[in-house]
Amino acid sequence: MYIGIDLGTSGVKTIVTDESGKVVASASAPLTVSMPKPLWSEQQPEDWWQATCETLDQLASQMSLEQVKSIGLAGQMHGATLLDRHGNVLRPAILWNDGRSAKQCSDIEKTVSNARSITGNIVMPGFTAPKLLWVKDNEPDIYQQIAKVLLPKDYLRYKLSGEFASDMSDSAGTSWLDVGKRNWSQSMLMACGLNESHMPKLYEGTAITGYLFNSLAQRWGMKSVEIVAGAGDNAAGAIGCGIVEPGQAMLSLGTSGVYFAVTKDFRSKPESAVHSFCHAMPDRWHLMSVVLSAASCLQWFANNSGYPDVASLLEDVESNTREDDPDTPFFLPYLTGERTPHNNPNAKAGFFGVTASTTRAQMAQAVIQGVSMALADGIDVVHNCGVNVAGISLIGGGAKSVYWRQLLANVSGVPMDYREGGDVGPALGAARLAQVASNPQQSISDICPVPNRIGAYEPNRSLRDYYHHRRQKFRELYFSLEPLF
Repeated sequence: MYIGIDLGTSGVKTIVTDESGKVVASASAPLTVSMPKPLWSEQQPEDWWQATCETLDQLASQMSLEQVKSIGLAGQMHGATLLDRHGNVLRPAILWNDGRSAKQCSDIEKTVSNARSITGNIVMPGFTAPKLLWVKDNEPDIYQQIAKVLLPKDYLRYKLSGEFASDMSDSAGTSWLDVGKRNWSQSMLMACGLNESHMPKLYEGTAITGYLFNSLAQRWGMKSVEIVAGAGDNAAGAIGCGIVEPGQAMLSLGTSGVYFAVTKDFRSKPESAVHSFCHAMPDRWHLMSVVLSAASCLQWFANNSGYPDVASLLEDVESNTREDDPDTPFFLPYLTGERTPHNNPNAKAGFFGVTASTTRAQMAQAVIQGVSMALADGIDVVHNCGVNVAGISLIGGGAKSVYWRQLLANVSGVPMDYREGGDVGPALGAARLAQVASNPQQSISDICPVPNRIGAYEPNRSLRDYYHHRRQKFRELYFSLEPLF
């Protein structure tokens, strides 16, 4: 058996898979996000650890974990977890959707003139490097105590095994990795006053980085268990969907929305805010577009408009709106700023076109359409990098909605597939990477097959002109309002 742990923004999910790759048990524990100031987003690393222990305690109470061979890790990317020389956390972790460090992004790119060619990306406020420079500029007493900088899932690795290690896919999102060479960049580290001693050791996602502490193995009824490098959440989600070969692609509908397409070589187009990262296996890279607020927009509107939950919101939209209604308002889904294609942490959300006759269902429809149009813009800029895909696999909590699956196909004009395990997400990819590490004689394609398709969604051609015009107006709204942000 194999365990996959996914440290998400809203909670930790842990699963157990058998030798066939089937999920045989799962457990989850919630997390909360602190936003003490505008643009800030933080969590306490200790909460991550307690939630992880809670899920493993749950699993150990449900079944025997004695046959577990290895544990794979996945997690939210970019978070800055700062430890002193004793391994103590120095401050709350600054998360991926934190936008306070725009000035530091500019400072880094001025210091390292070829930063974009090294990293394959614009230095963005969501990435880890500018967060460290912000701490240096604003919390010098804390900065001087930093001995290690870890990404969120790698803090869990440290608590599980005592090892400071990371994988290529997650590390590519720091702005410290030479993404083409798959190694730390000395010049990018120096721009933040750091060196390799502050960094974890780098591994490919299928490598063994250490072993579970004996005391924890005893607590959960395990034997000697390997801890595997794992992946950032998006790469892990791709692994779980069998997205491992060039030309394969997926769209993840979680708190954020991510479009992910595999490439056989390192390529980048940073000027359009496309992310260029390593994949979770050797000799593979991927291009990625990111919408910072995706399913979270639906949750936000449900919370503030009287819906008991997102499922009720979606049911109301499906029952009480018409998809081609010209009176549906527009919604810009920038609750926490935006990455692709605008790279604007100051972007704001808002409705346009609301009248006295607008219903709550129409406003909810505007929200889901706005998120879908932002996602479609991200798909387009990735494809403009020369990527060709046959179809897109959908994963994430939002993908449970049949209505939203079809809407995404209609808005983007690209076929969408929903596959078995699509609601499991990165935890499944983490478990699959653990299985690969424990079975080096097997190929990754054998262990990570594309799951069976359980739903196929072709674009509705009769709606092509409707969404062409709405998307054009959607983009015009952003650029009209940008000076006011």
